[in-house]
This record gives sequence, C-alpha cells and structure tokens, in this order.
Amino acid sequence: MSYVLKKSKADRVVDAVLYTTMALFSLSTLFPLYYVFIMSITPFAEVLRNGGFVIIPETLTWEAYKTIFGSPVVPQALKVTVIITVGGTFLNLLVTTLLAYPLSKKALPGRNIILMAIVFTMLFSGGLIPTYLVVRATGLTNTLWALMIPGLVSTFNMLIMKTYFQNLPEEVEEAARVDGSGDIQTLVRIILPLSLPIMATLGLFYGVTHWNAYFGGIMYLTDKSLMPIQVVLRNMIQTPSVSSELAVDASLVQQLPPETIKMATVVVAILPILAVYPFLQKYFIKGMLIGAVKG
Repeated sequence: MSYVLKKSKADRVVDAVLYTTMALFSLSTLFPLYYVFIMSITPFAEVLRNGGFVIIPETLTWEAYKTIFGSPVVPQALKVTVIITVGGTFLNLLVTTLLAYPLSKKALPGRNIILMAIVFTMLFSGGLIPTYLVVRATGLTNTLWALMIPGLVSTFNMLIMKTYFQNLPEEVEEAARVDGSGDIQTLVRIILPLSLPIMATLGLFYGVTHWNAYFGGIMYLTDKSLMPIQVVLRNMIQTPSVSSELAVDASLVQQLPPETIKMATVVVAILPILAVYPFLQKYFIKGMLIGAVKG
C-alpha cells in the first residue's frame, strides 16, 4: 500500500513563494545575457526608435557578427583563447593531480610540512612586480606560456582534489598493489577513471579562468596576434574607433554603432564557455561534495 503525502495550504503557499523567488532570481540572471544578444542583432534605427531599449526586435540583422568574423582580429583572438583554455586546463589538471595524489597519502614523509608550505601561498603571495620579473626572467613574455605557466596550480583546487583522493576506498589501491601495479600505473588506470567528477569540476574551474584570461594578457603580452578575446574586448571598449581595433575598413562599420559590435563580441566571448557547462553539470555537484567531505 502506498501513501501520498498531502501538503497543507501553508506548505503550498511556501512552495509558491519559493518557486516565484527562484524564478525571479533566474530571470534577473538571464535577462542581461538576453539583452546583450538582442542588442547585437537589432538594427540601430530600431534601437533609436525605441529609446535605446528593445526587448523583442521587429527585425533582425547579423551585420555585427559578419563584421567581427570578417575581421582578422576576433577569429585570431578566439583561436588564442581556445589554445590557452584547452592547453592550460590540461596542464593544470596534470600538475594538480601529480601534486594532490602523493599528498593524499598520510605515509608520505614530510607531508604536513609540504601542505603547510602550500597553504601558506593562499595567504601570502610574491606580489605583482616579483611575479612579473620572474615571468620576464624566464623568457615567457610575449608567449602563450605566460598565460598558462604562472597560474599552473591553484592551491584551493589542489586541496579539493587531495580530499577527493583521500575519500576513495583504500582497498582498491591495495588490490592493485597485490596485482603488481606501481604508483603511476595505479594512478592512471584506477584512480583517474574513478575521479571523473572531480576532474570535470576542476577542469571547469581552470577552463573558465583561462577563457576569461585578461590581466595576464595585458601584463605579459604586447604582440596583438597573441591577445586573447577578453583583451580584445577590453581594447574595443576603450578605443573610440572600433574599426581600427578590428583592423577593418571604416566603411564596413559606419552603418553599425560601436555598441552593437561590442555587444556581438561579448556574445561571441561568452557563448562557447556557456555551451560547455551543461555537459559538465552532472559531474559538478558530485565532485564538489565528495571533494569537501573532510580535510
């Protein structure tokens, strides 16, 4: 016999309030993205006719997207951003894993001292100028390595991964050792396949950081062909002439206001990372919860 729990009138009222509140918060989050996209595809004359605020455009135009993809700057910046995001995230996960796995073993000699030294970097860093001097002295300036190597390991992410490894059953590794598996072989063939949730979660963290790379591009790069998309967008916002920043003929953009082209560039800059998130969402919560059960 099955029983159906009936909600009281007060419970239904509370549910309605909660759902309404969550819906309003969701709309407040999504509306800016929607508005940016709408402004990028709405003709400028219609924008002016409606006082600069359009919710549902009467006509659509893709001229802004044709302009930015017809420019050599934005496609090259996207290419650079994809390279540093994919390559940087791979290196981040590789080095973080190689650091977190041995530190998850309590029998490691000097483990506590090493952990204290690593956690110390969360509280005190070398500073902006010393970091720049190190990057310059190692010859990383004006290379894509300058956007990947300086932030190779996040202490916070490493601690989460270490905790995740500690929560894995010890019997699995013991069985692998009985079968003659070494530490590296155990890590690659057993631990990593069991760690997909934490890998996907931290990969998303690292990937978003690289995709939004902005300050490093300004600090370490002067070659415009190496600028990531966020730096290009920042330069477009600061410059009075969008056509010069996009390296296109001014006649191509004279029919479009600079704001429309900037909005289109914003859409291009955020759309890829938004498209990746749904594929990693199923791992995200599981990875964070398991990685934060114990320290």
